[in-house]
Amino acid sequence: MAAALTVTMVGTTLPTPLYPALQRRLGFDDLTITVLFAIYAGGVLLALVFLGRVSDLIGPRPVLMAGLGAAAFSALAFLSGTGLTGLLIGRLLSGLSAGMVTGTATVALAELAPPDRHGRATLVATASNTLGLACGPLLSGLLAALGLFPLVAPFMVHLALVIVVGAGLWLAPELTSPRPMPTRARSRFHIDWPTLPREVRPVFPAVAVGMFACFAMLGLVAAVEPAFLTRLLNVTNPLLSGGVVFAMFAGSALSQVATRRLRAASALVAGCAIVLVAVFGFATALFIGSAALIVFSTIVIGIGQGLAFRAAVAISSARSPSDERSGTMSSFFLVVYLGISVPVVAAGYAADATGLRTAGIGFTAAVAALLLTALITTTRARIGEIQ
Repeated sequence: MAAALTVTMVGTTLPTPLYPALQRRLGFDDLTITVLFAIYAGGVLLALVFLGRVSDLIGPRPVLMAGLGAAAFSALAFLSGTGLTGLLIGRLLSGLSAGMVTGTATVALAELAPPDRHGRATLVATASNTLGLACGPLLSGLLAALGLFPLVAPFMVHLALVIVVGAGLWLAPELTSPRPMPTRARSRFHIDWPTLPREVRPVFPAVAVGMFACFAMLGLVAAVEPAFLTRLLNVTNPLLSGGVVFAMFAGSALSQVATRRLRAASALVAGCAIVLVAVFGFATALFIGSAALIVFSTIVIGIGQGLAFRAAVAISSARSPSDERSGTMSSFFLVVYLGISVPVVAAGYAADATGLRTAGIGFTAAVAALLLTALITTTRARIGEIQ
């Protein structure tokens, strides 16, 4: 299940360092890049809303297999040679795959672990997610730098990985069980919307604001940082731009592992505070035109985001009753992907109107305000001693 989660997330960030080359070949503007990113997030949201609790009813394996199928068709769409239409379809399918796999695999990993290892299962889920996000841009950036069919080879490699992991998942034993299916779900088609159990509601606003802000900054880096490096700082090497995004996500994964013993409430506060400091560094780098500072700030953003992300998942999952955990995690990832999409599209519009540098600085100011709000609400919320 961890491998399925990792490989799915590889596909979601695979196009990131390729956007400048695709932009030159197909002639689209900065707004189109952010729209492509938002379409991906829209696919995630559709899957979370319409399929958020399906794994509770039929078990995780069918949902994960469907998600891997969507990931495979996403790779085929990028390989189809149909131009911008293929990119749009590929990003939508990539979003659907992520939406089906993230919440389902996170819950399934928690259910596979003994009760005293719940924190470790959460760590495996969040680290697998982040590791996949990190490896996508590194893989495509490396192949592009080597000149190995840069707009083809990354998606062929990803398609092969999806097939291998899908075969492994199909052959693996089913270690979790579906919930009893409600009568209304058996009798007719019914949408089980993402839910927020009563036990989670007191702490969810603090978690939601922090995650929205952290992932908004993550979305800006993943969608637009290659453009910042290429056009504002004259850095044109795709391996470098892919490597910077890789370093951000790698920093996120490493911080999750290194701080696994830190209490969740403390980790959430510390993570948001680290991202806040890094956001100021990022804005300063854009203002003075420093490539070194923008790379350093990006890595620190990843470290803080990973710390806050692990804590937020642990809090949301541990507070939720076991029979409502899938719905809770769907609600959680709904907030995450709203954060990663809506603000980035707004940044795309602003970049067309005011220029890339001004839009980036304005975006960081808005994220900083959200992070300050998150810190205030988190310190006031009674989150407790969850590990």
